[in-house]
Parts: sequence; C-alpha cells; structure tokens
Amino acid sequence: MKSTTIKVFLNTAILSIISIFIFAVGFFPKVVENYYSQGIYRVTSLVQRYISSIFPFAIGDFLYALLIFYAIRSVIIFISKQRKTKKHYFSFCLKCLNFVLIIYISFKLLWGLNYSRPRINEQLQISDQPYSKDQLLKLNTFFLQKLDSLGKTINTNAFNFTTKELEEISATAYNQLAAKQHFFRYKYMAVKPVTSSWLVSKTGIEGYYNPFSGEANINQRLPNFVLPFVTCHEIAHQIGVAKEDEANLVGYLTAIHSASRQFQYSAYYNMLRYVLFEIRMKYPEDYNIIIEKIPKNILDNLKKEREFWAKYNGAMSVYMGKTFDKILKLNNQRKGIKSYQDIVLWLVNYHEREL
Repeated sequence: MKSTTIKVFLNTAILSIISIFIFAVGFFPKVVENYYSQGIYRVTSLVQRYISSIFPFAIGDFLYALLIFYAIRSVIIFISKQRKTKKHYFSFCLKCLNFVLIIYISFKLLWGLNYSRPRINEQLQISDQPYSKDQLLKLNTFFLQKLDSLGKTINTNAFNFTTKELEEISATAYNQLAAKQHFFRYKYMAVKPVTSSWLVSKTGIEGYYNPFSGEANINQRLPNFVLPFVTCHEIAHQIGVAKEDEANLVGYLTAIHSASRQFQYSAYYNMLRYVLFEIRMKYPEDYNIIIEKIPKNILDNLKKEREFWAKYNGAMSVYMGKTFDKILKLNNQRKGIKSYQDIVLWLVNYHEREL
C-alpha cells in the first residue's frame, strides 16, 4: 500500500508543478495571446466544435454529469471501505486533490487561459476613455431611437428562431465581420440548447460556454427577442473571448452588423438594459424621468423579460450568482459579476461620433 501512496504523491507533485506553471503563464498576456489564444486554442477549439457538432444534444452537459457521478461514486466507495479499516485517508485526500488539479489544468488549457489575453477592446481599437453624464444619457437616447425605429419594421412577438437558425445567422454575421477583421472568424458551429432550460432559468442563466466540449449553450426558454444577442455572446466565448464584458462587446458588434433586423434589435435591446442600469445606479433622478418616456413597444418587452425572471428566478439564483462572481474574480475579473457593466464604457466610445 505504501508504494501506491507514493505513486499518488508523485502524481500530485507532477500535477502541482504543471498547474503552477500554467498559473504563472497567465501573468504574461502577450505570451498568452501569441502562443495560446492565436495558436494552441485556435486548433483545440476547432477540434472541440467539430466533434461536438456531430451530436444533436449538449454533450458538455453529459460530461459534467459524468464528472459529478464519478466524484460521488468515488466518495461513496471510499466511505464504505473505511467501515472496515481507518487507513488510507491520506492517499484518498491526494486522489481528490489530483482530481481537482486535472480539472483545473484541463479548463485552463482548453479555454481558461483566454482570461489572461490582452483586452479585446484594444485589438478592436475601441477606446476606454471615461464618459460624462451627458454622453451616457445620449447613449440611452441613441438606443431608444434605434429600437423604436427597428420595432416599427419588425414584429418583436414573431422572432421564433430555432437554435439552428440562431446558429446560422450568427455564424454568417461573424464571418461577414471577419472579412474586415480576422478576429471574428468562426468555423465549425456548435450552438446547442441547454439540457434543462427550467433548471438554468431557475439559476438565472441566459447561456453558458462549456470549455470541455467547446459548445455554446443557450437557454431557449428566454423571451425570443433576447436570444439572438445571447447566441452571439456565447459564440464570442467560443472564439476565445473569455471575459464577460468583452464577450458582450464582441456579441454586440456582431449582432448590429447582421443583415437580420431581429438580431440588430436584440443587440440594441440587451445593451439598453446595461445603460439603464448604469443610469439607475449613478443618476437615479434622471432614470425616473427616462423610464416614463420609454416607447410602449420597448417598455412592453422590458416588462415581459422582468415577468419571465420573476417566474423562474428563485432564491437559487442568488447562490449561483455569488458562485459565478467568485469564479470570475478567480479568472482575472476583479469586479466579478459587475464586470458585465464595463460594456457601457466601450459603447460610449464606440458610438462617440453618433453621440
């Protein structure tokens, strides 16, 4: 048994060294960008999406289930054996540590190192200059005008895109932008509906990227006018944009340049939410005035979305939100969930001329 423990200990030492090395690489953004994001990840992500696209269901969710089953089974087997003997606790603890280290290494190599790449707004040449109150209020007016104009030409109650249609329209929009900026190139589509939209809705999630399968998973239970932007956002994760605020930026730019007016509407609508939230936090008096002047068709959609989350979003979402906040902070997003609001800064600078 001692030899077995020694082998487990050696595995722990090797995995620890690899983990420390990967962690250290994260402190060198240019190295990550040149050798990982533009090199290793481009190859591995293509392979992941190619394999995942073969299956009609979210295989990433299946992999998660297997990992959970394996972990629970291992604990149960260990506990049942300890009824006869009290030995091998140290060896079991090392095996648990090895399991965690393997998950960490896999996550980082398959996608997680993208958190350490240089800021995406710099690659897209979008400034991050601070904005004034006047600019923020003008951005709000800009979005309201865009939505009001688009709302008169489309029926926001008849989006009704299938997952396949969302995938294809998004991919077309990405590759159209790729003609001008190679960064947007998207090959081998793998957009899937989540396995349990009810559970995901209860946890307050619109969509998520699975780093172990390369799939972009979207919550099809969401209001239809939200889904196009959510799809573009999750695809941004697939092409190596890890941080949430940056995925919002890339998803937004892609959707507003789409030939689909529904996609344009979805992008402006989702960004309006962030802008309104920003105004509410910083300038509540102006917010109260703005809310009263929002066109009815836009206000109706805001109400529909609020009613949706009121129906599904229970106490569980609070705990999930806190967990996700910790995960973001552990991956170079110091603001945690609040990093979603950084998109407002870039929107003001991107639309500076129009404001």
